Amino acid sequence: MIKFKRFAAAAAAVILAAATVSCEADKGGEQTDKLDKATREELARIAAQDPRLTGELENKTIKWMANWGFSTENHPNLVVFQERYGGNIEETIIDWDVRYDKLATAINGDEGIDFFPAGDTDAFPKGAIKSMFVPVDDYIDFDSELWKDVKDANDLFLWDDKHYVICTDLSGANTAVFYNKKTIEDYGLDDPKELFDKGEWTWDTFKKMLDEFVDPENGLYGIDGYWTEAALSLTTGVPYIGLEDGKLVNNLKDPAIERVQNFMTELYNDGCVIDKEMFDWAEKPNFIGEGKELFYPCGLWAVYKPAEEWQKTLGKDAFFVPMPRDPKADNYYIPTTVEGFMMVSGGKNPEGVAKFAECKRAVMLNDELKNIGEDMMIESYGWTPEMVEMRDKMTEMAQEHPVFDFYVGVSKDLTDTLDNAETGIRNSLQCGGSWSETVGACYSVVDALIEDANNGK
Repeated sequence: MIKFKRFAAAAAAVILAAATVSCEADKGGEQTDKLDKATREELARIAAQDPRLTGELENKTIKWMANWGFSTENHPNLVVFQERYGGNIEETIIDWDVRYDKLATAINGDEGIDFFPAGDTDAFPKGAIKSMFVPVDDYIDFDSELWKDVKDANDLFLWDDKHYVICTDLSGANTAVFYNKKTIEDYGLDDPKELFDKGEWTWDTFKKMLDEFVDPENGLYGIDGYWTEAALSLTTGVPYIGLEDGKLVNNLKDPAIERVQNFMTELYNDGCVIDKEMFDWAEKPNFIGEGKELFYPCGLWAVYKPAEEWQKTLGKDAFFVPMPRDPKADNYYIPTTVEGFMMVSGGKNPEGVAKFAECKRAVMLNDELKNIGEDMMIESYGWTPEMVEMRDKMTEMAQEHPVFDFYVGVSKDLTDTLDNAETGIRNSLQCGGSWSETVGACYSVVDALIEDANNGK
């Protein structure tokens, strides 16, 4: 039991810290221009000619709160917002683990925070239930030219028949399987990308490679990271907690969930999972770069940074593929990420937030703007064309068959119940536990918490 509790605490700490870099609280209203003059002028010229970007802004400042900011990088949509509307983002950067406490304080203090990220999947629906966020329907026309192709995506996030998420896009960046191509070659294994290209990247080939590689006595480890359980489970196409017709549903007894949990128990029992207790419960992604580890499931944020940074950890030969396909699922499902924002209760400039979101949509729909944005990303992160192609393929897959899990977006009690190795979804992979026993112990608790949420409690 002590081991379970230590793991749960360590997992929570790593997930909260690693999801994105945490920053000290800071406010700033001025973006540092790191963009060369010619590129900025070209973005301004194209944006001025795009007929979908209409109107003007009277209040040109929008206030953002998150544990990351737009001003630290050259976001094309920020540049378009600045050049087309004279817009400006005042950023309040806070630590990851106090985001909602800080947001609640800002709302109660009438600080006028206008928008907050939706991509962490923990803002909805609890933010709607607790009135931290407001509906966006008065400011976004999802039937318009800019939004009609993501209207269905936005309809996935209805609560009381209102849209609370401004979903600018769906992507497959939630979780990828990182690996080292040199390691694959050195040990004579099949390259996951080649298996993926042939339609053979499945749970079965994933497991076969682990069986062939793992040898802890000689310092060779299998699956690392704190992202595997939820990501692998979503390849079934069935979330633990789903949303149907505007109501949360408990899928813990679904046969697909039982199947994937039994598979994760098998992975544990066969020694395919790195024993984190050996490393003080810390992830060891550097083992990928050192050729000591086969797979590191993680979000693509791990390589959304300068090449010298991600290569220092994952190695120069690092690559990624989607999570392996569930061979019994009706489609190839992978975890889906929401790209977008929430409008904060008490915000003073919802019109400005809507215009900023429209700028992002324009960058995505306007080929000239999109190409400049892609060039900026490749230059900033040192990606190869092959990496960009795989990212785009994963986004295509996620958009074709989107699947979300809301178990971290309902309440702290529900997240604490499910997202740990003692009572929830991590027990099978990290401890070899029996899913039937786990679900028997937590099902009624989860059911009661979901009923409360559906009743607005």
